[in-house]
Amino acid sequence: MAKSEYIVSLIKSHFNEEQERFTTMALQIAASEAKMGHIAYAEEIKTIIDKSKERKSKNKSFSKDLQGLLIEKNPFGHLSDLIVPNNIIDKINRIISEFVQRDKLHKHDLENRRKILLSGPPGTGKTLTASIIANELGLPLYTILMDKMVTKFMGETSAKLRAVFDLIEQNRGVFLFDEFDAIGGERSRDNDVGEMRRVLNSFLQFIERDNSESLIIAVTNNQKLLDTALFRRFDDVILFRLPTNEEKLALLKNLLSRYSKKINFTKLLPRINGLSHAEITLACLDAIKDIILSENKEMDNSLILKTIKDRNAAYHK
Repeated sequence: MAKSEYIVSLIKSHFNEEQERFTTMALQIAASEAKMGHIAYAEEIKTIIDKSKERKSKNKSFSKDLQGLLIEKNPFGHLSDLIVPNNIIDKINRIISEFVQRDKLHKHDLENRRKILLSGPPGTGKTLTASIIANELGLPLYTILMDKMVTKFMGETSAKLRAVFDLIEQNRGVFLFDEFDAIGGERSRDNDVGEMRRVLNSFLQFIERDNSESLIIAVTNNQKLLDTALFRRFDDVILFRLPTNEEKLALLKNLLSRYSKKINFTKLLPRINGLSHAEITLACLDAIKDIILSENKEMDNSLILKTIKDRNAAYHK
């Protein structure tokens, strides 16, 4: 899209009060400027957008049925923050593009992708992806607390689900069902209880009937535990995995390069075998904190290996 077209689209979205489209167009302008080498200009646009979101009030009151059941969070992050395979980036870009241009699809009796299942090991970027999608679209991010959803009382969980889907209909946003395994388990499992089967059946009915403008994102750490009937209810399924060596190197360099030129990143790879994106990030942040708090320390392989060892001990006993 030419620069003049960006500006026209930006003005139209402003006067049509299409906040998510306005934000998306502004971010596309930032990306275009970055490609032309105008990094400072691009970063300034992103900073303005991020600060405007921080100023928005997040003190919405929910109905009594929803109290303690979900929380609204400030979405954060951009696609450039994700160190994942290109096919995942392509799928996320498609979700964003279809949402922004949903009116064009509706004219042809087509629906944009709205119901997404993210699956993969813990710490591989699933929750971050939901936040990035919300941030890129300028939408609020609501996280449904699944441990609060399920109760021992007959019918109560289904009633809570109904209240959540009523909110999805009324408030356009990104709704994240985290730890979805809690209700999405295989219905034929011998150890399943009748109430959980009813809850899952209720969810399947609600999600199939949903015609809102919200995005529904379910996250699971183990796709194999999910009932097969769920998959045809989702418009797309994105599978995450532990990082490859190439992705590990990119993650390490993104986090640590600015702190030292002495780091041999390749030598670190054998020591982070089996660690997720989140675990590697936390180990690197520990090393960064160490050099900030101890003026005599330098960032080198030995310091990073120590923080990696500490994380390995905590996660892989």
